[in-house]
Amino acid sequence: MTLAKRIAAKRADQQRGFSDVEEWGEADNPLRLYFTQVSARDIEKVQRKYPNFLAEPSMSAMVEMIIVKSEDEAGEKAFTLEDKAILLGEPVNVIAKVFGSIFDTDSPEDHLKN
Repeated sequence: MTLAKRIAAKRADQQRGFSDVEEWGEADNPLRLYFTQVSARDIEKVQRKYPNFLAEPSMSAMVEMIIVKSEDEAGEKAFTLEDKAILLGEPVNVIAKVFGSIFDTDSPEDHLKN
């Protein structure tokens, strides 16, 4: 097995992090969004539309990354590009919190430690 294939296999085995978004939940149950670690491929995908993404992330770019990375518990995409207009209507602090949690993808065990 090549080194690159071993790296890919290890990445596939990594656990997902998650974020509980109270603002998007129902009653006393926050919406739990899951994320895998941000890869160079994810950054490239967003930078195609937003070339200054890393230096000056706009709200649209943040929402785009949320769409790219967010999954439900089953590992299915939580959002599509069709949801972008709705997400852009959300409060800035909520978008910033979810966006930040994508880059802080601790494992579920790490969350329980905190």
